[in-house]
Amino acid sequence: MTNNPRTDGGDAVVSAFNAAGADYVFCSSGSEWAPVWEALARRHRDGEPAPRYLDLTHETVAVGMATGYGLIERRPQGVLLHAAPGLLQGSMAVHGALLAGVPMVVASSESTTYGDAPGHDPGGQWYRNLSIVGGPHGIAQPFTKWSTEAASVHTLPAMITRAAELAWRAPAGPAYLNIPLEILLEEWDGREAKPVVPPGSTHSSPEEADPVAQLIREAANPVIVTETAGREAGGFEALVAFAEAWHIPVVEPDSAVCGNFPRTHPLHAGSDIGPWMDSADLILLVNCRAPFYPPSRRPSKAKIVVIDEVPQRPHVVYQVLFADTYLEGDVANTLRQLTKRAKDLDEHAVQARRAAQQERHAAERSAIAAAEAKAAEARGIDPVLVAATLRTLLHGQDAIVVDETITHSRIVRRHVQTAGPDSYFYVQGGLGQGIAVALGVKLAAQERPVVLTIGDGAFTYNPVIPSYDASNAYELPLLVVVFNNRVYKSMNLNHRRFYPDGAAAETGEWLGTDLHRLPRLAAFAEPFGMHTETVDTSEALAPALERALKAVAEGTTAVVDVLVTR
Repeated sequence: MTNNPRTDGGDAVVSAFNAAGADYVFCSSGSEWAPVWEALARRHRDGEPAPRYLDLTHETVAVGMATGYGLIERRPQGVLLHAAPGLLQGSMAVHGALLAGVPMVVASSESTTYGDAPGHDPGGQWYRNLSIVGGPHGIAQPFTKWSTEAASVHTLPAMITRAAELAWRAPAGPAYLNIPLEILLEEWDGREAKPVVPPGSTHSSPEEADPVAQLIREAANPVIVTETAGREAGGFEALVAFAEAWHIPVVEPDSAVCGNFPRTHPLHAGSDIGPWMDSADLILLVNCRAPFYPPSRRPSKAKIVVIDEVPQRPHVVYQVLFADTYLEGDVANTLRQLTKRAKDLDEHAVQARRAAQQERHAAERSAIAAAEAKAAEARGIDPVLVAATLRTLLHGQDAIVVDETITHSRIVRRHVQTAGPDSYFYVQGGLGQGIAVALGVKLAAQERPVVLTIGDGAFTYNPVIPSYDASNAYELPLLVVVFNNRVYKSMNLNHRRFYPDGAAAETGEWLGTDLHRLPRLAAFAEPFGMHTETVDTSEALAPALERALKAVAEGTTAVVDVLVTR
């Protein structure tokens, strides 16, 4: 397709992101993007279509917001970073997007002429400071699905849409394109890329599904284990229907990174796969990357069926599934096909495992209630009380919880008890992305309350000021709840575990852990006009969270720093 000629590669980029179906371009500004800014200004002036541009002041915020948005929308967006340094700064978040399976097209730039060619002067910063041997696409290769360099303005639009298509297809993840500044400044002839269409789907055949259905029918004690079924479109609902049709309990292990099954459902069997390792005769791994730890920990007698579109993740260095059977293809469709085959069940076996699961579920409900009663009576604020109070206050609000806690992650999952699709996400990769991911989730789900639960250590890793700036600039109010125990507790736990009788245990010199010296964390939000609370008594907790939620409902981000006891 040929359009009226445009001025340069900047408009080719904007045209390509239109064709890719990107709603947004998340940009942490760099001097190479002036051609794109000019193209956007021209399109805005002339009333022509363009993705919405978000001007963000940190690379982690740009990539993290694209990740959060993609978790909800499941479509590739555009991310523009600055040269190799900007890519390096954002690389942790790009790696997190890879682990989270979020499609996006990430681009940055370099110079190829260093001022020695006629025409536009790219600036001396590329010669002196910004360029890197092998180009930034070489840097990006290990933490993206696909990485290359655009060689011509004439192929640039199709290169961007190709990157989007590659990013979108299973396993979804970020693709990277290095776009040299000289190409951005080169005259473009207006040849646009064809609009990108959603990926097709692959399916397991009836000949593959029927034997698995027979395995389930013959199993006395089957169990479903899932990490990310809920990340697939329709996967949450399909898993509920599948589990209910066959009356099979569902375990979400600690490696689960999103909401896959209602935690309040009678078939939810908690987070511990341990009790099933010797008792289950059939384990159905539904979208599981790393269900067993250590990897050599093999179930003693169970047959293992792996249901996954891409069971062997190419970006995972070491992965052991012990599969006896694979059902590959669209996970939601596979689950629906197996649900239809839930016929001629052994009612005696079904009744036996239903009774066993009812007993497990009742025991878990009692344990949760006991833990919460104990927390309510404790001195100070126990983290269980924080999670339980959030559950009560969020009830009926269709909230989304984004979690970047470490020490308290099990508590958050167990006691907040999210129960709907796209209601819980655990931030992937290195710490320091949580606020940005939550902002991206809010951007995609503006009608729903979004709560970020975060530890004080993780909070300090975040680019807090750029994140708060984005929250205000783009009207994305969050509730940020800090579980603040004034220590890098996971580091301390490992030190104690590896050296229980070491010098540190003898002297009390625990290095790398103390966070008491930090100021009150809520105070960082005050210059942005946000609602802030610091809470150190259990009586003050619920009123503070209620005030914070009210502020969020009125359009203001609220930060509640809760000084927990452990």
